[in-house]
Amino acid sequence: MDKPRKNWGLRHVALRVKDVRVSQRFYEELFGMKVVWNPDPENVYLSTGMDNLALHQYPQEDVSHVAPSHLHPLDHLGFLMASPQDVEEFFQEATQQGVTIVKPLRKHRDGSFSFYLADPDQNTIQILYEPTVMLQP
Repeated sequence: MDKPRKNWGLRHVALRVKDVRVSQRFYEELFGMKVVWNPDPENVYLSTGMDNLALHQYPQEDVSHVAPSHLHPLDHLGFLMASPQDVEEFFQEATQQGVTIVKPLRKHRDGSFSFYLADPDQNTIQILYEPTVMLQP
């Protein structure tokens, strides 16, 4: 994988938090971030207009059965691609290179398209096409 990628850079950082609303207020009040999407009570997406932060609620149930890597506060990094085809090409190349695929290709409820892979240290990375970004000037 030594050739240049067709990605547009780091799109977002996603954090797991104990209380989405408390964390949302923190980032709104201290950093001036605004909610750009609030799909359900366990998830909120904030932005400064440049930087993007996703907050995901930690599970409230017993987590003794959950792998420790899934309890780390960093949920994932998200790299933005220019098109769904670029996401598919990246998926094919990562698969051919033997990269661990965490979640397969999938179209999301907001129209975005992505898959998740693991880096050598098992950090999760989302490779993402997000149509709303393409609409922004």
